[in-house]
Amino acid sequence: MFWKTWKALAANGVMGINRRNADYVLKYNKRHLYPVVDDKILTKERAMAAGIHVPEMYGVIETEKDFDTFDGIVANYRDFVIKPAQGAGGDGIIVIADRFEGMFKTVSGKIISRDEIGHHISSILSGLYSLGGHRDRVLIEYRVTPDQIFKSISYEGVPDIRIICLMGYPVMAMLRLPTRQSGGKANLHQGAIGVGVDLASGVTLKGTWLNKIISKHPDTTNPVDGVQLPDWNGFMNLAASCYELSGLGYIGVDLVLDQDQGPLILELNARPGLNIQIANDAGLTARCHKVEHHLAELKKAGKTETAEERVAFSQLHFGMPTSAEPSEPQPDPATA
Repeated sequence: MFWKTWKALAANGVMGINRRNADYVLKYNKRHLYPVVDDKILTKERAMAAGIHVPEMYGVIETEKDFDTFDGIVANYRDFVIKPAQGAGGDGIIVIADRFEGMFKTVSGKIISRDEIGHHISSILSGLYSLGGHRDRVLIEYRVTPDQIFKSISYEGVPDIRIICLMGYPVMAMLRLPTRQSGGKANLHQGAIGVGVDLASGVTLKGTWLNKIISKHPDTTNPVDGVQLPDWNGFMNLAASCYELSGLGYIGVDLVLDQDQGPLILELNARPGLNIQIANDAGLTARCHKVEHHLAELKKAGKTETAEERVAFSQLHFGMPTSAEPSEPQPDPATA
């Protein structure tokens, strides 16, 4: 039974973890370039140097002694984000939404003291949340305010968009929506929703939640499909440009839509997950093969393509034949 299921998935172009690792991650991602994407501070510094939009970096804390600089770093801001530079899956992130009588209020409304923040920062530095448990650095940055379009289809937190790119060609995209179960984090393994996105139009498709296909957000009960994401070409061009930024050929680009600053790159992932295929009801393998064939043809002709040309190729070949009619999210019943 398992063998038949695996054969059927492979026949439909569904990529498994072994194929991803052997044929794409190992083939296209040189190991010495991993620090560029595994360390959010390095990613941000490279992006800023290249003129690519990212959430503003307020400061970095590298040692326990550096905590003395914390007050100065956040002095001019009522809200900000504290995160481990080498964290994964949203672990170790604290989002401060406001101040309260010398203390800090998180996005969930919890009040925490400066000493509690100091303890958390110490935990980050010790490597509690880092890949491999190595000592880490603390990044303090601009708190993204989600665009109003997400208000009725997301629970707290910040929705983000994951676009998987092969050699700078976007091959699949997904909107990740926080839920009550995920604690307001856009992490699928913690209970966030993954919603497929048509590469050509930026219109959302069906959703997946806890590996089940859904059409409505479990907390707001509003439909998650048929929503037109604003400035979709801006997202696509940002994702495609990350090939030149990182030098890595197979990456997941995580972006957010800020209500004031528009599309911003949040982070890059050299080992993007595979649940994106469920949300899109499509396999990654066939699309990657299409890009590889195209690259071989370009090489024969002695040509290369710009980020904009790569986006145009992807939208032509990987967009839905007939995209869903875009719609605006329905009003949130709790605030209507």
